[in-house]
Amino acid sequence: MSAFAIGKAVEPKALSRDPYRIFAEMRAKEPVSFVEAFGLYYITLHEDVSAVLRDDVTYGVGSDDMLVFDTFGRHMMTIDGEEHNRYRLAMRAPFTVKYIRERLETQIAEIVDALIDGFEGEGRVELRSAFACRLPVQVMLAVFGLPREDEPLLRRWYDAFEASLGNYEWDEEVRARGKHCVEEFKQHLQMRLDEWRGKEGEANLLAALVNDAPERRLSDEEILRNALIIFFGGISTVEALVLNAFYALAHHPEAFARVKADHALIPTALEETVRWLSPVQAVTRYVRKEASVRGVTFKEGDIVNCMIGSANRDERVFAEPDRFDISRPDLGKHIAFATGPHTCLGLQLARAEGRIALSRLFTRLDGCTVDLDATEAPEGYEFRQPRELHLVWNARQ
Repeated sequence: MSAFAIGKAVEPKALSRDPYRIFAEMRAKEPVSFVEAFGLYYITLHEDVSAVLRDDVTYGVGSDDMLVFDTFGRHMMTIDGEEHNRYRLAMRAPFTVKYIRERLETQIAEIVDALIDGFEGEGRVELRSAFACRLPVQVMLAVFGLPREDEPLLRRWYDAFEASLGNYEWDEEVRARGKHCVEEFKQHLQMRLDEWRGKEGEANLLAALVNDAPERRLSDEEILRNALIIFFGGISTVEALVLNAFYALAHHPEAFARVKADHALIPTALEETVRWLSPVQAVTRYVRKEASVRGVTFKEGDIVNCMIGSANRDERVFAEPDRFDISRPDLGKHIAFATGPHTCLGLQLARAEGRIALSRLFTRLDGCTVDLDATEAPEGYEFRQPRELHLVWNARQ
């Protein structure tokens, strides 16, 4: 067999349709593989993915040719070390369990119920457009202290950011639209920073940042750049989490029935969802100095993709990894939110949104289930979710 035979054979469309068969073959025969179609290495074993993500000396997050850097500029997801720690420490307050429980959970429940009000009487809904893509936008508005009337504006910006971050062909029109929306976003938030500067008592992230102690305070530009990545990440992950949970449960009716009957099982169902159908499939790192994994040597400047989706189905870590099991004892070993210094800052908020969303949907939509004939299968080899998911239930007359 020639070197990296599996990697050479990878075809992007096939990978997007069904990555797990390819990941399993790589784990068994080629755990570190050069994927010719993308010009980078795939690392597929849980042990190796975890080790690389924890080593920010050898493997860095930043490069000027990153789409996320080109779109958003310098922020906590494109830097390592002390500067990263400074940004993360400043931005973390709304993402702690205590803050979420005391200040955000009630707002999340109100947002969820208001969205359900819009379709409860219909008996059928396309969940992504009516709920899953709207919930995290409105939660981010609450985190930033922006009015709900800003939702269409933020959704337009998000769509432009998503296109720009997936612009692997470097289409100049897509790139320009993304950059234009970045500037609009920053100008919009700058007005709020100016409004709240020097004022006490505003309970939102932007007000807290602009009035932080001088020795910790970020510049306005630093606040705005980091707000961009928090906004984008806070929407994409939650949207996928809700849709993937319903998709996974619909394909496992026994688990679906258990969770609907006992909402205390929702948190573990969500954890198994992010393991079995990880919203983020890949995390990219840039090699800073020569290193090797499983006998494959990387040189400085090489790009490696840490395949979260593969690591979370590694048979060395998870018993029967392709089986969806909300009772599995090894569930806590998943790394769906990454690991190491760049572990997802908003993971606790995502969990809270997912938990409250499923609980209220199950409570208010009697007998809700997924119309699998109308629902699209998940797709994507970096970010994975169904593009459409149709719920049906017994509408109250």
